[in-house]
Amino acid sequence: MTVPSPRRKPAVLFVCVKNGGKSQLAAALMRHEAGADITVTSAGTHPGVKLNALAVEVLKDLGIDVGAEHPKMLTEEAMQAAGLVIVLGTEAAVPEIAGVRVETWVTDEPSLRGIEGRARMELVRDDIHTRVKVLKEHLLAEA
Repeated sequence: MTVPSPRRKPAVLFVCVKNGGKSQLAAALMRHEAGADITVTSAGTHPGVKLNALAVEVLKDLGIDVGAEHPKMLTEEAMQAAGLVIVLGTEAAVPEIAGVRVETWVTDEPSLRGIEGRARMELVRDDIHTRVKVLKEHLLAEA
């Protein structure tokens, strides 16, 4: 009798430059959507010192508290642990690592249409949220 090998829990690492806005939004939204079913981390290629206040605010609108989060440096170890790296936007450059899949999400940038402040961040959040929901379904289907 063969015993099925245990399934590896899906994991994803969200990356942007500062790890203060878009990657934190994506990580928080994935945790919110997937709960404990997916391991979620985030990092930045040049992390800032704090989270974007508007990102924190628009997550609170959905009942998501990221008060304990802080920007973290991207490491090869974190990339390998996740196996899947989602780069938000085109500014962050991540190294190529064997066995690590890297995808880039060119997210909505409302400021290009003259939309700034809270309205901009709500649109960014909603675009990322839509993408996260689709990714969650794919990751859980592959598990």
